Amino acid sequence: MTTIIDGRMLSKEILAQVKEGVGNLSFQPVFCDVLVGDDPVSLQYVNMKKKKAEELGIRFHEAFFPADISTEDLVKEIKNLNTIENMCGVIVQLPLPATLDQEKVLDAVDSHLDVDCLSSITSDKFYSGDLFLGFPTALACIALLDSLHLDLKDKKIVVMGFGKLVGKPVTALLNFRNLNVEVIRSKTENKEEILKNADVVISGMGNGKYIKGNMIKEGAVLIDAGSSESNSGIIGDVDLESIEGIAGFVSPVPGGVGPMTVAMLLQNVLKVAKSLDK
Repeated sequence: MTTIIDGRMLSKEILAQVKEGVGNLSFQPVFCDVLVGDDPVSLQYVNMKKKKAEELGIRFHEAFFPADISTEDLVKEIKNLNTIENMCGVIVQLPLPATLDQEKVLDAVDSHLDVDCLSSITSDKFYSGDLFLGFPTALACIALLDSLHLDLKDKKIVVMGFGKLVGKPVTALLNFRNLNVEVIRSKTENKEEILKNADVVISGMGNGKYIKGNMIKEGAVLIDAGSSESNSGIIGDVDLESIEGIAGFVSPVPGGVGPMTVAMLLQNVLKVAKSLDK
């Protein structure tokens, strides 16, 4: 029988710790998720983060801008947000309108407040081994894996995809631990053989139900960070029905990496707040 790794339950434990940490601060931290335009899905994500932050005692600062704002004006606005008293985290909700220079916008976030780890400075620090702030989705994947308390020293770990938010930072985090990691990219040869021999698979491809039961090793651990739209809603990279009874553990979509990502984001906000609470 395949065991479900419950990201919702684990995230509640982490958020409870964050709430306690916030309560011990000498000030109320502020968090801001910048929204450009009126995309309903993006707005839903922003409101969800706002609700979670406020439940933990973190003040949410609203920053909504029209879709036709220029890169220069948005950069100015973000630089102003950086200076708000007790600000402990500024992120930019992606995707941005195609008219904007995404790199310039993300780099406008003060690196000390970059709790999404997407600015050039914070990202470079992370890959050089400074893990004060990390990519929340990658941290979520590792936290789910760590919750199983497995000895990974001699295990073969496969990361599917090498994207900016999941594959690349997850691979870095595993490499920092000197674990045996192999990355499957679109041009990788012998994909099927590599996947079949993996003890742990962490997938962030965004290729709905790609991973089937006949493609994996019996007892494999599957951490699913993929997300795709389907007629039945959001689905992950793993075909949950076909891996039942074959995989040892699986994090489902929804209910796995998603809630944990929000927990890790707000944990980053607390880290910043603690560093300012002298």
